Amino acid sequence: MKNILKALLAGWGAKKIGGGKCGCIGSIVVFIILYWILGYVIN
Repeated sequence: MKNILKALLAGWGAKKIGGGKCGCIGSIVVFIILYWILGYVIN
């Protein structure tokens, strides 16, 4: 359940931060960074 929550939050953040100007690659990078950070927060 924690992994699903992390993925949803990281996906939402990536859409908000990297969705408009950075394109697809930027969204993927932001998703990976947010997922990694949320691993420490939600633990």
